[in-house]
Amino acid sequence: MNIIFFGTPAFAVPSLERLLSHPDFTVLGVVTQPDKRRGRGNQLTPSPIKAIAQAHNLPLYQPKSVKKDEETLDKLRLAQADAFVVVAYGQILSQAILDMPRLGCINAHGSILPCYRGAAPIQWSLYHGEAETGITTMLMNAGMDTGPMLLTVRTPIALLENFDDLAARLAPIGADLLIETLQKLSQQTIQPLLQDDTQATYAPLIKKEAYWLDWSRSAIALHNQIRGFYPACSATFRGDALKIVATAPLASAYWSQLPPALSVIAQAWSPVATAKPGEVVGLLKGEGAIVQTGEGVLLLRTVQLPGKRPQSGWDFSNGTRLALGDVLGNGG
Repeated sequence: MNIIFFGTPAFAVPSLERLLSHPDFTVLGVVTQPDKRRGRGNQLTPSPIKAIAQAHNLPLYQPKSVKKDEETLDKLRLAQADAFVVVAYGQILSQAILDMPRLGCINAHGSILPCYRGAAPIQWSLYHGEAETGITTMLMNAGMDTGPMLLTVRTPIALLENFDDLAARLAPIGADLLIETLQKLSQQTIQPLLQDDTQATYAPLIKKEAYWLDWSRSAIALHNQIRGFYPACSATFRGDALKIVATAPLASAYWSQLPPALSVIAQAWSPVATAKPGEVVGLLKGEGAIVQTGEGVLLLRTVQLPGKRPQSGWDFSNGTRLALGDVLGNGG
């Protein structure tokens, strides 16, 4: 089967690598997003998928808008690919592109469709505290992740998994499912299943306000926000921004999901009845500060001060001489 691959971030790399190493497939070319300026030096940096394409000397296309770039469209058309494979590409494909390959455009999406259609399914599934997620392969149509489903695989989400953890675990799962999907499509042994639009939920692009923490929310809601939008959620501390990178809720409902040593600590914790949201109500040696929320308490496991590297909650507590009664402000 002749393939053209569309993808951009690290999440897409296992899928491209699997296609390149599999004897059933030939990758004719790769379409990825233009290089972006990143880091303190603001230097143009290629996408992870571009690096793989260059390492394998594959034809590479980086149109600013793939549906408007006539040169790229002509080359895609002339390739006469059996299928276009799309994994986290980052642009909408026009109907003209969708109609080009013989078997259609096949997408591997990071959710159990029709839930979490859109640009950030892994992030929003964590934000909403889902117990499981997965990968769905589908035949693409003109809608946003609305095409007929092909195969689905499910996996549980651990309490302390963040976006990077979950994406890294889902990426190879998606690669395996993609290979199986393409083989079954070629063999005509797979039946597309229409999505139930009444069950659809959405995962839009993340706006900057989504990173702001509000200590009046519950501990589990804040924990899910922090791990879903990892590593960028922020509060304030003594007038400066403070990134909260990793946390753990200590309520009894979560004891069985915590590491054993942390579970023992959580079970020994006694609430402070008069504490207000954002107030430091405990300092656990070797762990970090315990902060009161609108409902329950949250252990700060990793934080990051402006201009500094991330540090453990305990190092932060020592370095800032954090004391009981200190108050962290909301982000924003």
